[in-house]
Amino acid sequence: MGELAGLVYLAMHDMIPGTTYAKSASDRMGIVIRKMEEAEYHLLRGFLYEAIFVPEGAAVPPEVIVDSAELQVYYVGFGTSKHDRALVAEGRVVGAVWCRIMEDYGHINDATPSLAISVHKAWRGVGIGTAMMQEMLALLHACGYGQVSLSVDKANYAVRMYLAAGFGIVEERETEYVMVCPLTQGMR
Repeated sequence: MGELAGLVYLAMHDMIPGTTYAKSASDRMGIVIRKMEEAEYHLLRGFLYEAIFVPEGAAVPPEVIVDSAELQVYYVGFGTSKHDRALVAEGRVVGAVWCRIMEDYGHINDATPSLAISVHKAWRGVGIGTAMMQEMLALLHACGYGQVSLSVDKANYAVRMYLAAGFGIVEERETEYVMVCPLTQGMR
């Protein structure tokens, strides 16, 4: 586990260094959550495409949709701002959670990072997204951020995960919610 991810992991779970614990499905499957390396930032484009919610029966958009100006803000130039943070879930990289302060669908203000998360389809539903989310929330809290935001389609099954992680709906739009999670002292 990378040094930063190890520190976040220990801070979040109050664990003893050097001790292995099986706290979640992702732990039991041998998934490690670690800081994304700069050489891996190019993966964010693909993870962004996988994060696009496609309602049942709707046509899947072409991958080039992530090259539109409104979606490029999630990955172009990632790592160039002091506010850019990314973690990955690996055995091989099977998921990513990242955030930055940007003018996106979930933008609240210039002090609140917006979050994006994606898990490869074959690895969904086993707790990896939840584990990555918890790690990122702990990291952002440790970095001094007061809150984090995101935008999610109302029909997306991930809404339940966001609510369980502490996000609340602050704005309801026609097809999506803008959600905010306060990063409080009481976080694990």
